[in-house]
Amino acid sequence: MHPAFSVIFLTTLIGAAQGLFLALFTAQSYAAFKLLPQPDAHAFYGQGSLLALVLLVAGLGASFFHLGHPERAWRAATKWRTSWLSREVIVLPAFMGVVCLYGLAHWLGWHPVLMTLPGGLPVDPSAILGVAGTLLAFALFVCTAMIYASLKFLAEWHSPLTVVNYILLGGASGFSLAAAFAAFTAPELVGFLAGWAAIITLLGFLGRAASLYRNSRLKPKSTLQTAIGIKHPTITQKTQGFMGGSFNTREFFHGSSVGALRAIKWFFLIAVFPLPLVLLASGMQGAAASLVAAFLVQYAGMLAERWFFFAQANHPQNLYYRAIA
Repeated sequence: MHPAFSVIFLTTLIGAAQGLFLALFTAQSYAAFKLLPQPDAHAFYGQGSLLALVLLVAGLGASFFHLGHPERAWRAATKWRTSWLSREVIVLPAFMGVVCLYGLAHWLGWHPVLMTLPGGLPVDPSAILGVAGTLLAFALFVCTAMIYASLKFLAEWHSPLTVVNYILLGGASGFSLAAAFAAFTAPELVGFLAGWAAIITLLGFLGRAASLYRNSRLKPKSTLQTAIGIKHPTITQKTQGFMGGSFNTREFFHGSSVGALRAIKWFFLIAVFPLPLVLLASGMQGAAASLVAAFLVQYAGMLAERWFFFAQANHPQNLYYRAIA
């Protein structure tokens, strides 16, 4: 497939935002049970939520660049019963709203208990919003990934590993960002967040390696014979069939060489996994620059990973258009 950079930025930016929000609420949950020091709620949770919201808005803005008629974008939500894209269009703004309220709860001092349940059980409004945001974050991961995993004719995507990798890679980049952010706003949480970022990055490596291994062993169900409806055993395609390119040859093929694909694959494997792990380990010793570098390097690798994810999908129609004159 031909990778669309607007979709690449959409999925990586909102993925990092989802992971960042999950990191914020994870830290709050641990701190609520006295397992972590309580950071400055305004600086860490409030400003962290604002950062997540900025990433979500940037991702949403990027999505409009691959729409033929952006003014009709609202119509995408009307097919929510059958379309994962429609579900994503609904869940994304809902998640953005909860992130905004969660940030306001800490920014405006709603974090202390404001109400009690019957029997005197205290309730923290920010915790309720955190639980709702967590559920929406995972729902958004699933909706985004299922847009691709539900396509049976693209075997490289049609796998549960697609959903697993969207969750793990988004979580890894988000926790790495949270660790870097904590270095400036809540240094007491750096070790905890960097440690979780490293764990999720390792899990992400296992998931992505599994998908690469699976895809390398795929055997296409279609052949050149079935593509053109001729059963002769020896068919050789000499030309594309016409003088210039077309929508089919532009939108369903990335146009890069095998060598370029291999180079991009190795780049993202290094930039997303081992290099950030080294930088995160260095950052645990208090080096804020290493934590910032860990996120930046990992995000650059994520862009390459997502490009490769789209480029690796081999549309069946390429059997017909595989020879370019």
